[in-house]
Amino acid sequence: MEAPSGGDAGPSSAVPSFWGLHEFDAFLLVVDGVPWGGAFNPAITTLNLTGVQRIEVLKGAAPVMYGATSFVGVVQAIHYPAGAADDAADVAYGSYGSLRGSVSAALPSTSSFRESLFVDGGDTNFSDPREKARDANALYRGSLDLGSGVVRLDANLSFVRDVPPSPVLHTGPGMSAVTPVDANFNPADARIDENKYHLALGYTQPAGRGQWETLLSFAYSTVTDIRAFLHPDLSGTADTQSQSRAIDDGYFDTHWIQTTSDGPTLAVGADLLYGRGRQTSLNGNDGYTVPLDGSALPPPSYDVPVTEIGTIDDRRLFAGQFAQATWKLGSRWNVDAGIRLNETYEQKESSDLTLPPPDFASATVHKTIVKPSETLGISYRAWTDGNNQAVLYADFRNAFKPAAVDFGPDYTPDLLSPETAQSYEIGLKGALADGRLTYQTELFALNFSNLVVPTSSGALANAGGEKLRGVEVEARLRATEDLSFVATASYHDATFSNYLFFDGESDVNVSGRQLPLSPHVMAAAGLLYTPVRGFISTAVFRYVGRRYLDEENTAEVGGYGTIDANIGYRWDRYDLRAEGANLTDRRPPVTASEFGSESFYLLSGRTLWLRIGYSWK
Repeated sequence: MEAPSGGDAGPSSAVPSFWGLHEFDAFLLVVDGVPWGGAFNPAITTLNLTGVQRIEVLKGAAPVMYGATSFVGVVQAIHYPAGAADDAADVAYGSYGSLRGSVSAALPSTSSFRESLFVDGGDTNFSDPREKARDANALYRGSLDLGSGVVRLDANLSFVRDVPPSPVLHTGPGMSAVTPVDANFNPADARIDENKYHLALGYTQPAGRGQWETLLSFAYSTVTDIRAFLHPDLSGTADTQSQSRAIDDGYFDTHWIQTTSDGPTLAVGADLLYGRGRQTSLNGNDGYTVPLDGSALPPPSYDVPVTEIGTIDDRRLFAGQFAQATWKLGSRWNVDAGIRLNETYEQKESSDLTLPPPDFASATVHKTIVKPSETLGISYRAWTDGNNQAVLYADFRNAFKPAAVDFGPDYTPDLLSPETAQSYEIGLKGALADGRLTYQTELFALNFSNLVVPTSSGALANAGGEKLRGVEVEARLRATEDLSFVATASYHDATFSNYLFFDGESDVNVSGRQLPLSPHVMAAAGLLYTPVRGFISTAVFRYVGRRYLDEENTAEVGGYGTIDANIGYRWDRYDLRAEGANLTDRRPPVTASEFGSESFYLLSGRTLWLRIGYSWK
C-alpha cells in the first residue's frame, strides 16, 4: 500500500492504492465508526489525525457492516475515547515557511461524564510558491453514563484552504519537459476551500448476552473549487472551472453483538447511508493561453468568459441489513461468515448550458438496485509454542459499489450500473523468536467488472474490467524494547481484463495490459529507535518500481526510491525532533488527474520540519 499526497482533491488530500489499484474512490475511509465522505468519496482533506489512537487497515472489500462502499480496502482512524488523550501539544516549523501546531487533551471529567478535545492546524508551503495547504480542525468527544448504557457525542469542525498545483502533462513516451516541474497554470484566484461541520451521537447498552450499539451521524460541507487544466496539445491553452458545491452526509447504524467466551460471536443489524451533492460549475473552455515556462500569472477566473454552465443534484441512499458470525471450532479453527442485503437508490438531476450560441440539455434519471453481498473466511492455527505461532487463513468476498460521482466540470447525466468485484485471499501469519518477530504473507486475486471508463464520445460507460493478482509480505522484528525493524515487499500484476480504449483516433483493445501507475514491485524497510527518554531516530526507505502512464503501455517511467527520517531527543516532558520527508527529492508522477486529460500530479519534493512538543501526562 502507498498513499502519495495530493491529487485532484488538492494538496491536503492523498490517493491510497491497494493491491495495485491506484484510485481515489476505490476504498472506504472510516473515522470512529462513521464512513468519512459518506455515500460519495473519501473525505481525506478533513481527516483530523491529532488524537488518533490507532489506524486499522483492512485489505479487500468492505465488511458487511458497511455494505456497497469499497472494493480494495478500508482504512479506519480511531481517536482516543472521551476522557483520554495524549495530553500533549506541539508546534513545528518547516520548509518554505511552513508552520503547524496541535493539542490533544483530556478535559476535566467525572466518573460518569468524560470529555476530550483535539485541535490542530497549520500552513504548509511547497516548492511551487503558489501551492499551499492550510487547514484547521477541532474534534470534541464526550461520553455520559446514562442508565445501563453510555451516550457518546462527537462534534467536528474542519476548514481547508488549499491552493492546488498544476499537474504535469504526459506527451509521447514520457512526461513533458516543456513545462517546469513547479510551474502553476491555475487562475490567479485558484483555490479549493472546504468547510465541514459534523455531529455524531451514539448509544451503547448491555442487551441479553451482548450489547446493542446505535450511531447517528450527519455532516454538512461546502466547497469552492477554482482551477484550470492545460490542453494536452501543449498549446498553453487552458480550460477553467469555478465550482460551488454543497454535500450532505447522513449515516445511521444499529446492531446487536453477542459475545461468549467459548461459543460463536454474532452481529446482527441494519444501517443507512445518505448523501446529497449539489453543484454549479461555471466553465471557461479555452479560457486563456499562457506561456508554458510558467513565467506569466494567469488571469483570475472572474475575468474569464463563461462558456458553459453545468449543474448537478445527486441524491444517494444506501440501506442494508446484515448478519455476521464467528465460530471457534476447537482450539485451532475459526470460521467467519457474513451476508448483507443491500438496497441502493440514486436520483440524479443534471443540466448543461453552453454558450454561444445557447444550447441547453438536462436530464433526470434514477436507479434502484437490490443485491446481496457476502463474505466467508476460515483460519487454522497450525502451530503454537509459547509466544510463537503460525496461522493459515483464506477468505472470499463478493461486493459491488455504485459508480462514483467525481463532481467534475463535464456534463455526465447518466447513472451507470454498479461496479462489481470478487476477491480471494490466502495467507500465513504468525510470530517467531518468542513473539519478537511477527510476519504475514498473502496471495490475493480480485476480478473487477462493469468498470466505468470514458468512451470515444467523451461519455462514461460500464465498458471495462480489471484483474488484480499479487503477493504481499511484511515483517516486524522487535530487536530490543526500544529498537524495531520493519520490512514490506509486494509483487502486483494489475491488468485490464476487458477494455476498448479510445486513444483519440480509434479504439484499441488493451486487455492484458498493465493499469496505469500500477508498479509490479514495491518495497519498504524501516528502522525505528523510540525509547521513552533520550535519543530517538527513525528512517524509512521506500521503493516503487517501473510503471506505465498510459493504458496502451507505451509510456514507461522508471522506478524510484525515497527516504523519510527523523532524529530527536526526549526529556521527561519535552521532546525535540528534526523530521525529513522525501530526502532524495524525487519528483516522479504518482497520481493521474481525472479532470485534465493526460495530466499527472508529481510526488511532493523534499520537506524538512523542526518540531518541539510538550506533554503534561
